[in-house]
Amino acid sequence: MADTPQQPDPARQPDPARQPDAAQKQETRSAEIRPRPSSRRFRALKIIVFLIVLVGVAIGGYRLWNYFSSYESTDDAEIDGDIYAITSRIAGTVKAVYVEDNQQVKAGQLLVELDPRDYEVALDQAKSALSESRTLVAVARPNVPITSVSTQTALSTSANDIAEARAALAAAQRNYESALADIRTAEADNVKAQADLSRYKTLVAKDEISRQQYDQAEAAAKSAASSVDAKRATAEAIARNIEAAQARLEQSQTREVEAQRNRPDQIAIQNATVDNRQASALHQQTLVDQAILNLSYTKIFAPVDGIIGKKNAEPGQQVAPGQQLMADVPVANIWVTANFKETQLKRMRPNQRATVHVDSYDRDYDGYVESVAGATGARFSLLPPENATGNYVKVVQRVPVRIRFKAGQDPNHELRPGMSVDPKVWLDK
Repeated sequence: MADTPQQPDPARQPDPARQPDAAQKQETRSAEIRPRPSSRRFRALKIIVFLIVLVGVAIGGYRLWNYFSSYESTDDAEIDGDIYAITSRIAGTVKAVYVEDNQQVKAGQLLVELDPRDYEVALDQAKSALSESRTLVAVARPNVPITSVSTQTALSTSANDIAEARAALAAAQRNYESALADIRTAEADNVKAQADLSRYKTLVAKDEISRQQYDQAEAAAKSAASSVDAKRATAEAIARNIEAAQARLEQSQTREVEAQRNRPDQIAIQNATVDNRQASALHQQTLVDQAILNLSYTKIFAPVDGIIGKKNAEPGQQVAPGQQLMADVPVANIWVTANFKETQLKRMRPNQRATVHVDSYDRDYDGYVESVAGATGARFSLLPPENATGNYVKVVQRVPVRIRFKAGQDPNHELRPGMSVDPKVWLDK
């Protein structure tokens, strides 16, 4: 079926009377294209406002960047402080405990007392031994001058004995020489007497002299011969006296040499004896001092002002040396240990200002950087990493930084070790 051509709709046909001519259309189009003065001013105002906002955003961004780069912060931080372990220095039995957990104590306050009786007995024994040692020293000390005097006396006696022996030897020698002279005289007299006896014997045979004269001559001859024998015996005795005197002289000289040689040794022995007993007395004195110390250790005092914690001592308990009985926490001496990343330490220095926000009280405290640790926290751990094993994985390490609170901000000591904090360290420009 063939399509029927559609007829134009008379209503949609343009009205020739309403259609403008070409000049009117051109004028209308030019009027639309030409901007109005109010529209230009609005567009310029928008550009100025945009530029002002852009400059403000730039300045604000720059200031915000300066602010965030002016400090370093971390949430890996806590309040730290010393914790004094209260231990026993000796073994003993707990007699009394005078504190409880969380109790405030002053330095020097008595905390625990051990039974002192065993140590009192030990002190008495040490004092007795010391007294005995000092008595032995007092006894031995006079022996030194006594030995010196006695050995000097022995030397003097030996010298006198030598002099006497020499004198006796000289006298014996003179007596021997005199005896020899007597022998020679006696021998001469004997020769004369024997000669006279021979002459008298001839004369008596001729009856030229009396028998009485002959008897007298014979008696004189016998007496002269006996005198010779006696003088020789005397000389022999004197000779033996010389030998005895010589022996006594040699003996005296030997004693003198021995006395001279032994005198320094004998004095040294006495001095050594005194020194040995003095050393023993000094040793006993140290035992007394140790006993006094042990007795003083039966009373355990607080080392510093603080708060008691972790108490585990009760009366009647047996304790050993080094056993911890409780802890003393000096809350007046606290600081912040902040573990900053190693990349945050480039501009961080001691004495820089810090702000510490304490979570417990939702408050900021002023402080300053006191020091930076000498190694990372990992190096101080029980099992530090060993990068040389081949299992190396690069991880940003943290370095402990100590921040000290400024004085006067915690008068009631409300801050406690272990509290979480958020520190900020304000860096130098």
